[in-house]
Amino acid sequence: MTYTHDQIAAAIDHAILKPDFTRAAVDAELDIAAQWGVFSVCVRPSDIPHAVERLAGTGVAVGTVIGFPHGTTSTATKVAEVRQALADGASELDMVLNIGWLLSGMDAEVEADIRAVVAAADGHIVKVIFETSYLDDDAIVRACRASEAAGADFVKTSTGFAGGGATVEHIRLMRANVGEAVQVKASGGVRSLDTAVAMLDAGATRLGTSASATILAEARAVDEGAVATGAVDDSSY
Repeated sequence: MTYTHDQIAAAIDHAILKPDFTRAAVDAELDIAAQWGVFSVCVRPSDIPHAVERLAGTGVAVGTVIGFPHGTTSTATKVAEVRQALADGASELDMVLNIGWLLSGMDAEVEADIRAVVAAADGHIVKVIFETSYLDDDAIVRACRASEAAGADFVKTSTGFAGGGATVEHIRLMRANVGEAVQVKASGGVRSLDTAVAMLDAGATRLGTSASATILAEARAVDEGAVATGAVDDSSY
């Protein structure tokens, strides 16, 4: 498949989640998101109001994380986080499922935890982070089923803070084990245009990355090169 620069930008959630980011570092990352026209930023919960204010008028949405990065906060705490995030202006929520529960075979509890977050989100997009580096294929399939049954909008590979990251094989597995109404987000290790394209080809529709500028600069260069050489009528990668 081929993708233009704008199509790739429209699939990117620019991650601004490092715990040591200062306000100046956050501002620099928000400005990158605005400059490159990504779909959204995913910021730390305490940064939501500032991000909403700084990105006003840019068209870049503000998302955040819930139960991050381990997924082990109580369901009540996750629900409280959701309510505060929405009050602060977040439009999308990336929640970490309870990894220990999943690995214990407590699928009903995992589903109930997700369902409570979806209910609190009140129609806002909810993405469920699996942390696939900890999971075998059976656990990933069970996480897909629990997420879909609970009403999640996306299933997502990784936080980016547990080692490993998205793989083409995991994206294909996740895509094959949710229905058409559920989308797949590749996150963790998506740092180049080739990797981004591979994830999209495998079935991802959203990309979580902190390397947005690198990816999109590569995509723009490919677009411009295609136009300059006359290789294609509609510049694409």
